[in-house]
Amino acid sequence: MPLLTITTNISLDDQTAQTLCSKASSHVASLLGKPESYVMVSLQTGTTMNFAGDPSPCAMLELKSLGLPESQTTEFSESLCEFINQQAGIKPERVYIQFSSPERHMWGWDKRTF
Repeated sequence: MPLLTITTNISLDDQTAQTLCSKASSHVASLLGKPESYVMVSLQTGTTMNFAGDPSPCAMLELKSLGLPESQTTEFSESLCEFINQQAGIKPERVYIQFSSPERHMWGWDKRTF
């Protein structure tokens, strides 16, 4: 049930946004070693954002996953920052990432919880 939410102030056309979502889905599945059939990606573009008082391209990512290993967040941060830089041209120093691992009973799907 990994969920990657990407919020950025850059604007993307629909096709480019869909391509980014597809690539992000595959990237997260590989990064976490989980089937892509469980991965969801949410992308919000063109959001009004500043980072350090500067409206240059920036992004806020949130990666949620059951059992997210805290010992690997540094590795995940490096990988996700590099991914966003390659795919959207946003410099790693202009990206924040929030990691979270909800309890199974706090994540619902298909009329039940995990």
